[in-house]
Amino acid sequence: MSDAGGVTEPVRYGVGGGVATLTMDQPHNRNALTPALLNGLGDGLVGAKGDPAVRVVVITHTGPAFCAGADLSAGSGGGSGPEVTARFDLAEILAAIEDSPKPVVARIAGHCMGGGVGLAAACDLSVASDEARFGFTEVRIGVAPAIISVVCLPKLRRGSALELFLTGERISAHRAADVGLITSVVPAASLDAEVDALVAKLLAGAPAALAAAKRLVFDVPVMERSAAFEWTTEVSHTLFGSPEAAEGMAAFREKRVPSWVPHAPTDPS
Repeated sequence: MSDAGGVTEPVRYGVGGGVATLTMDQPHNRNALTPALLNGLGDGLVGAKGDPAVRVVVITHTGPAFCAGADLSAGSGGGSGPEVTARFDLAEILAAIEDSPKPVVARIAGHCMGGGVGLAAACDLSVASDEARFGFTEVRIGVAPAIISVVCLPKLRRGSALELFLTGERISAHRAADVGLITSVVPAASLDAEVDALVAKLLAGAPAALAAAKRLVFDVPVMERSAAFEWTTEVSHTLFGSPEAAEGMAAFREKRVPSWVPHAPTDPS
């Protein structure tokens, strides 16, 4: 996608097969978090949330870096073109990912530093190439991973967080998966196939059920037990009485694919 002047948009947005793909496309600055890129991510997440054709969101990138983190160039304009005013800040982007009722998947084929780690951690599922590297490098330029700590700390043990936050060390994708920042690591040649397989699994779930399952993960751990039981009982009753559940149970009995699945997957069994 380009504007009238032939300039590539910082984030390209496309929809197909129930999937909205947000492609960060600023390879010249390693997809740093410029105002233009934040605007593109924000617009894409809003658009995907409001589009009934979208069931899953994938955030990916061009170039050798998924996201280099904060934009350190003069004027935060990415080094070219007129300066852009941010309509979304990083905190709003991370919150939009976590609050999305539709699963958000990160496809990480390159290095992921600083705020980029926050993007990866905020996504519900993140798959990385074994060639990717990750790091909370903020302390080495005199700052701290403050905003992204909100989405990263729930995924990290305290000891791992202290080590990574304080040393600023760059770690392998395998280590990032081991400490819980990302979901899985695959060889670079298998990355697209792995993401496609993961998306197919998500598309097999009912939309409202997926949204409810995501909210359980975020909301139940911070609730008092009696309140949690009360709320989850209501959620369960609502879902069991929904048209989706009726369709899902009918499909199970009739040994067919539910109507919400875009394409019938092949059953490996």
